[in-house]
Amino acid sequence: MMQGRLFFWAGLAFVLLALCVTAGVSLGSAAIPAETVWSILINKLAPGTFEPTWSAGRESIVWDVRFPRVILAGLVGAGLATVGAVLQSVTRNPLADPHLLGVSSGGALGAIIALLHTGLIFGLVTVPLFAFGGSLLATLAVVAVTRFTGAGADRLVLSGVAIAFVATSLGNLAIFLGDPRAAHTVVFWMLGGFGLAQWSQLIYPAIVLAACLVFLVVRAREINAMAMGDETAATLGVPVARFRAELFVVTALLTGVMVAFSGAIGFVGLLVPHFIRLTAGSDNIRVIPLSALAGAVILILADIVSRTIMAPEDMPIGVITGLAGGLAFILLLRRR
Repeated sequence: MMQGRLFFWAGLAFVLLALCVTAGVSLGSAAIPAETVWSILINKLAPGTFEPTWSAGRESIVWDVRFPRVILAGLVGAGLATVGAVLQSVTRNPLADPHLLGVSSGGALGAIIALLHTGLIFGLVTVPLFAFGGSLLATLAVVAVTRFTGAGADRLVLSGVAIAFVATSLGNLAIFLGDPRAAHTVVFWMLGGFGLAQWSQLIYPAIVLAACLVFLVVRAREINAMAMGDETAATLGVPVARFRAELFVVTALLTGVMVAFSGAIGFVGLLVPHFIRLTAGSDNIRVIPLSALAGAVILILADIVSRTIMAPEDMPIGVITGLAGGLAFILLLRRR
């Protein structure tokens, strides 16, 4: 019965994802028919399958601009929603997400330092590495503040909000002290967006997402035990302190890499897992993969809105998710 529900929701999510990818590539300031989109894709993967009836300009728009953008949006949405699902289980708080816990702000701070102050000292992986470091430091700071104040794991969100303010302030200071000519670009990047997506860079978030998802799904039963409380988890044989540390490292890595390629995008990790639990139950064996699929769908849809609502200009996607997430946050507070 449960397995049937999982296949149903996963199948529905895959269908929605395929439709959203098609819409994301088709829609824009220059609309392109869906059949042309998929013909171009198939021709790229299997040259000569179709006789080209489209212009070189359309092919470039589809393959070089829109497909990488849509895929990056899907990867980031999946990553942030997965992090939200794990953090909500570990903290036993449905309002937890990487943005509210300061993990995204820490990642943004690390990326800003790399972009404005250190340069690409480690090549293309510099920004993801610094973003991961910032996310990990923010996570450790949240844990330290929680222990200092004596709050329990369920009050971790309050510590996260405080760390988010601190990290955001330090990020603003780093921008102020950086090159004024680059500050405008960095500020726009902080608002979130996928306009700079390139095929050559998608490998990094894709590998990190795949590795983290495999780890989290394999350990889903232990995450379920953590969601029932530390004492229950320990009784079931889970090494609570070590496993929580492992989860914090994995979520920091996932958040940092996604922030490095998209900017700080809030509330995806809050909305998606909560909706999944309402529809598919609370077992993380279902919640984690379904959250990843639904997060990809939601962020691709948000990107479509950001590209079309003010076409040909792009509205920062953080504005879209912030408005939707803020309203949802109010509704969740009312439920509590």
